Amino acid sequence: MLSEHETQIEGGVAVSGIDKAKNAAEAAKGKAKEGAGKALDNEQMRAEGKFDQAKGNVKQAGEKLKDAVR
Repeated sequence: MLSEHETQIEGGVAVSGIDKAKNAAEAAKGKAKEGAGKALDNEQMRAEGKFDQAKGNVKQAGEKLKDAVR
């Protein structure tokens, strides 16, 4: 039986909730970067922050889709 953090075993390797946590952390990092860019009036940093947020959110959505299919 899998622990609460392990969601599936693929190719002998447990895929865990760690992936979800990494994706959420990436989105949070992007939010912080966007805020820093706004505070520093740095448009490039703001854009990178928004991109990082979107990337993390898309990965999260993919994890949720995988969970729904299981």
